[in-house]
This record gives sequence, C-alpha cells and structure tokens, in this order.
Amino acid sequence: MTDSRTPRVLLYLLDLVGVAVFAISGALTAARTGMDLLGGLALAAITAIGGGTLRDLLLNRHPIFWIRDARYLVVILAAALLSMLWSAYLPPLSHALLAADALGLALFAISGAQVAEAGGHPPIVVVLMGTMTGAAGGMLRDMMSVQVPLIFRQDIYASAAIAGIVVYLLLKAVGLRSSWAIATGVLVILGLRMGAVLWGWHLPRLHSAG
Repeated sequence: MTDSRTPRVLLYLLDLVGVAVFAISGALTAARTGMDLLGGLALAAITAIGGGTLRDLLLNRHPIFWIRDARYLVVILAAALLSMLWSAYLPPLSHALLAADALGLALFAISGAQVAEAGGHPPIVVVLMGTMTGAAGGMLRDMMSVQVPLIFRQDIYASAAIAGIVVYLLLKAVGLRSSWAIATGVLVILGLRMGAVLWGWHLPRLHSAG
C-alpha cells in the first residue's frame, strides 16, 4: 500500500516545491525590473504555473492542477511575498535568481514527466511534456519582463531537462526504485544547469557553410 502511494506523494511534493521555487524566481525578476506588488504576484504566478498549465491543456487533464487544488495558489502567494520582502529589505543573494530557476526547472521537468508517464504516454511524449513543464514557465516570465528567454540563449537549459528526464526514464526501465530515479534525474538537471550558470557550459554552435 505504502509502495503504491510513494510515487503519487513524491509527484505532489515535487509539484509544490517546484511551484514555490518558480514563484520565487518570478518575484525576484519582478523586483529586479522594478514592477509593483501586483506585477510581482502576477509574474510569480505565471512563472510557477505556466508550464504545468500548458502541459495539462495538451494532455487534456481537467480540471487543471491549480484549479483542482488551491494549495498551489497559496504556496505561490506565500513564496512570492517572502521573496519580495527579502529583496526589499535584505541584500540580494549572488546568483539567487538563476539558482531558483535551475531548481524549478529540475523539479518541474521531472514532475511533468511523471504526469505524462502516469497517463500512459510513450517515452518521447514524456520527455517533451516534462521539458515543457520545466521550461515554459521561465520562458513566459522572461517574455513578460522583456528579456530574451533563457531557453533561446546559448547556454544549457532545455537540454538539461531533456538529459535529466532521459536518465530518469532509463533508471526506471532498469528497475531502480522510483524515488532514486527521481532524485537522480533532478540532480542531473540541476547539475547541468548550474554548470552552465557557473562555468559557461553550452551546446556546440551551428555553423553555416556559407
């Protein structure tokens, strides 16, 4: 009984933590770009639920996760307000925005993959849905704050999500426990993304023969 409940509990916890971290990312962006309180809350919400909402719409999951469970909105509100208070009265932490974004990407990519996997979709759809869940919220945040989205920049972003989800699926396929596969997938994504932030890792550039 406990065994069958574990993946569902882990999925829910990943979703809640991912929502909180992406809400912090959105609120920090709003504070950095000089938005007001309402703008900060709106950007935090868009960042936190944008990817998951798009995933649920494409997978025809209704009601959408944050409508079905209002605790997601409470988590967004609390995380956004706390991070905005921090940025208003305390010095900003170095790389805080990029670290929050990297953790949100890792958590949401794996939780989004689990949602698609639970729906019985093939591995390629699982990878696509997980990557979209992790990356779309940050992309919407950057577009709303008039920045070039991280996913379109040269450093590793969506490719980190893809790599982590593939590792997660491979570990599940060889019989590793779900919790260990989840943890490893999250760490792969987080490690690749933070490597890009700290050491400038990036994918090879394409060069035209002309």
